[in-house]
Amino acid sequence: MPERLIFPDPRAAADVLVFAQRAARLGDGTVRLLARDGILALTAAPLAPRTLLDQAPTILGLRAVAVDAELVCDLVVDATALQASDDPHALDLPEHAVTAAWAGISAPRSGWIADGEISAAVLAARSQWGIAAVAEAVPTDAGDDAVHAVRTAVWGAPDDDLGGLPLGVAFAAFALGFIGGEERAAVRRNGPWARVSLSRGHVLVRSRVTTGLTGVRSTGRA
Repeated sequence: MPERLIFPDPRAAADVLVFAQRAARLGDGTVRLLARDGILALTAAPLAPRTLLDQAPTILGLRAVAVDAELVCDLVVDATALQASDDPHALDLPEHAVTAAWAGISAPRSGWIADGEISAAVLAARSQWGIAAVAEAVPTDAGDDAVHAVRTAVWGAPDDDLGGLPLGVAFAAFALGFIGGEERAAVRRNGPWARVSLSRGHVLVRSRVTTGLTGVRSTGRA
């Protein structure tokens, strides 16, 4: 694996580092780095199923930045292990990559069909409602499995304000810093996949079943 990521613009290096710092606090804390043709695609999974019976949807945050055109890689790293270097155009990679089950899931590259828009204000409001709901529902001294169950129930529930998409789509957009200004996010669908695109990044979601998730339906309001 390469020792460094080299960027043509130091602002891109700083941007990637911020994304990694945000991703470190979400899901399993890993980031997939896929580089080719001068573009580095950074992907994190704020929510993903842990087992075959886990009904959590796969919710991915994706941001793309310009990188050294000669760099070709596809690896997953601990987000905290991606570090600034002595060169403002570069980031140091850890010595070893890690594994993440969600990283083997790839969204379609074509065939997307437009399916409306969601305002950034709605995404922000629904993410805040969900954060409060998770905080209220998590038992005191809850173990990791209990926390995951609560997060799946809240973030995996289809939300009316998001056109039936899981509430976790709003959380991913907020937690990864994609929400800014008064823009409207374009929604596109492709089979079991949906993509919500903002100027700062994309949220991709694949439900475990195409008929909709069972469990809590997040119709509450902040």
